[in-house]
Amino acid sequence: MSEVQFKKGTMVEKTVHQVKLAGLYVAAVIFIGSLGYMLIEKWNFFDALYMTIISITTTGYQEVHPLSNPGKLFTLFVIVTGVGTIAYAGGRVIQFFVEAYVFRRRRMTKKLNQLRNHYIICGYGRMGKRICQELAKQQAPFVVIENHPAEIENLGATDYLFVEGDATDDEVLRQAGIMFARGLVAVLPTEAENVFTTLSAKVLNSKIFVVSRAVEEKTESKLLKAGANRVVKPYEIGGHRMAQVLLRPGVVDFIDIIARDRKFDLSIEEIVVAEKSTLAGQTLAESPTRRELNIIVVAISRQDGKFTYNPGSQTVIQANDKLIVIGEEKNIQKLRTIAGV
Repeated sequence: MSEVQFKKGTMVEKTVHQVKLAGLYVAAVIFIGSLGYMLIEKWNFFDALYMTIISITTTGYQEVHPLSNPGKLFTLFVIVTGVGTIAYAGGRVIQFFVEAYVFRRRRMTKKLNQLRNHYIICGYGRMGKRICQELAKQQAPFVVIENHPAEIENLGATDYLFVEGDATDDEVLRQAGIMFARGLVAVLPTEAENVFTTLSAKVLNSKIFVVSRAVEEKTESKLLKAGANRVVKPYEIGGHRMAQVLLRPGVVDFIDIIARDRKFDLSIEEIVVAEKSTLAGQTLAESPTRRELNIIVVAISRQDGKFTYNPGSQTVIQANDKLIVIGEEKNIQKLRTIAGV
């Protein structure tokens, strides 16, 4: 379980204090009981300790040695105080776990309510885990929806935000912040669940960008009709990549470096040009992309869906264009700021 920090003065923090006190009470009863048997019955330490433990835990074993009358009275005292102390300590421990769970859920709910422009990952299987790792590496905000008990337990061991429930349920999607989300990935176990989740997401938020997984060829058209912006077929992509590695290993290595390896200060990114940006209406030669920021514009995606590959210096940048660029991360961030103004 990921470490949980409790604020001073909270109910959970007070319960932690009570658990510590309860532990001291139990230790005190054991110490006093053992000392009493040693003084009253003249037993050695281990016999006295054993008698004290079986008395306060009510395990029912017979006495270690025959007890004198004072010893029997002392045993009654040990049983009454010990059982009461054990019950109190057990109650405090249970209270701690209950309040810790409630605290984590409240904290997670608060964070979920604050999410904006985040991504929703529906399904935490092998592909879902990999997607989460990549988003976490890029420090992109996201939340996972999962309802399988084993995967819920795995999620609890991470710092990821998650919602326990069925991703095809509209209410669960709302809990994940579908109305304010930037994108959604559907990688659920069945094709039907991916189709239904895609449809539900688009009904709740028509502007959300949806990527869905398809294994069967016939499912792709259904997902597109349901509103998916992109459909990913893992076997097709995997086969294509393996073929490219065989034919063009150097090219594949270069793309991996600029797309995934953060050790190199080189990145390939997509930048959207806002309507009020100073870039809108400028040619590439006039813009600061190459001249000031040393950024290469690989392609431009127009609002109508047309792509311009390797655009010339006199290509005019238009509002709502998507610039596919390669450059140093710090310079790309500067360009992103200019494009968003």
